[in-house]
Amino acid sequence: MAKTKGIRQVAWRDCAGGGQVVVERGFAYVGHMRNPHGTSIIDVRDPRHPRIASELSMPPATHSHKVRVGNGLMVSNMESLTSRVVRGERLPEGWRGGIRIHAVSDPERPRHIADWHCTHAPDGGPASGVHRFDFDGRYAYLSPTMEGYAGNIVVVLALAAPRHPVEVSRWWIPGQWTAGGAVPSWEGWAHRVHHALRDGERRNVSLWHGGCAILDVSDLSKPRFISGLDWSPPFPWPTHSAVKVPFPIDGRQMLLVSDEDVARLPDCPPYPAAFMWLVDVTDERHPVQFSSFQLEDMPAEAQPPMTGCHQPVERIVGPEVPVTWFAHGLRIVDISRPHAMREVAYFLPDPPPGSDRVQANDVYVDERGLIYLIDRVRGLHILERV
Repeated sequence: MAKTKGIRQVAWRDCAGGGQVVVERGFAYVGHMRNPHGTSIIDVRDPRHPRIASELSMPPATHSHKVRVGNGLMVSNMESLTSRVVRGERLPEGWRGGIRIHAVSDPERPRHIADWHCTHAPDGGPASGVHRFDFDGRYAYLSPTMEGYAGNIVVVLALAAPRHPVEVSRWWIPGQWTAGGAVPSWEGWAHRVHHALRDGERRNVSLWHGGCAILDVSDLSKPRFISGLDWSPPFPWPTHSAVKVPFPIDGRQMLLVSDEDVARLPDCPPYPAAFMWLVDVTDERHPVQFSSFQLEDMPAEAQPPMTGCHQPVERIVGPEVPVTWFAHGLRIVDISRPHAMREVAYFLPDPPPGSDRVQANDVYVDERGLIYLIDRVRGLHILERV
């Protein structure tokens, strides 16, 4: 039986598990975790009766689990799956990761425009292609694997002429550019770009076990590092999202930063499960974390992976922020008192068919205030605050 407080389910739509959901003009775009499912477009104009409008597929050993929409375009990622996941699947001959670009003026009939390709990851890399990204309808801010770099970097891609994407610039963590003679100070791909999120003339970039960074992109051709913050170690989890709070809290500028409950560093002290931070960036040259939030009933001992925090909604519209908390579903966290963040509502559904626990992965709030929650194993919940 689902457990809920302050949230009511409007509908549940059966679909393959997803990595991201965004909603544009009454259609939900879902990027799926596993092939052959690529991207589904779901008509949610009547939220009580969602229906599949169209579907795109992906080949074996790949997925397209992230999607963004803007200016009549749908951009989705193309990424290989790790050998741990694919279990015998083989990449098609000559396949390369990157992004796919579709026109979606008619979401019932998405029209393929172009692909942009990056390079395969070196041996030992977790995956090749684009992992996650942001998109403003004109520029895409990607996290691709690129030849000569250890792990994903930032690439800014102009899509004003979507048939001919043009690279505008790139940025990387010092130590990533191995072709330029750099030698990483970390092992493997521990430090790499997870994704960059827009914030005016700034981009807030999560760097996995490298923490997060603030970039100045007032000149898009020359992204400039302003500052960074890294707490891994001593905390064992990688940083997933750094989301700017679009309004001041107590006169201060804030980032809401989530650590993802996966890929723990082995030499760190044990902790119960990943949690979320508020970071003061009023002086963006000296960001500092000063409060955190964890579920009140989280056990004190270490938990299985994908039990704790994953990510906050990436478009914050008020002090009540929806956050996906993997096996603990959706949590609504009030950040209006920054030293005392508190949970005000939650939605923990039953595990979806084919899974022994909930795996809440991504959340989006549309202009109607409806909340869309995608499970990485199966199903899309449409919810409303009550």
